[in-house]
Amino acid sequence: MAYTASAAQQYRQNSVLTTTPADLTLRLYQGLVKFLRTALTGIEQGKLEDVNTNLIKSQDILRELLCTLNMGVPIAKDMAAMYEYMLERSMEANMKKDKEIIKEILGFAEDFYDTWMKVTKAVKV
Repeated sequence: MAYTASAAQQYRQNSVLTTTPADLTLRLYQGLVKFLRTALTGIEQGKLEDVNTNLIKSQDILRELLCTLNMGVPIAKDMAAMYEYMLERSMEANMKKDKEIIKEILGFAEDFYDTWMKVTKAVKV
């Protein structure tokens, strides 16, 4: 069993190391959507610890997206402002356990994911 866990860990590590920056960004968006949906489900089920855990994971992803922006690209300032807004709203949603705020952030996250998916497909063609 230890061998299997170690092999799986090695596979994940190699997968991250060999993935393009565009694909890594797509994975971040995918994780953001997943954690926000899970937080929303946690609110609906009254599992406040799950809400907290998943909103913190969402915030970590938003911080990573902020850190990886290439500020030399004109749209980066707008993206940074949007990520910062989403981060602030996520913290507010966590304090208030507010599902409407989570839905708002989730809508933005899904839009980013869908757009980035189209961009990466267009570039690979």
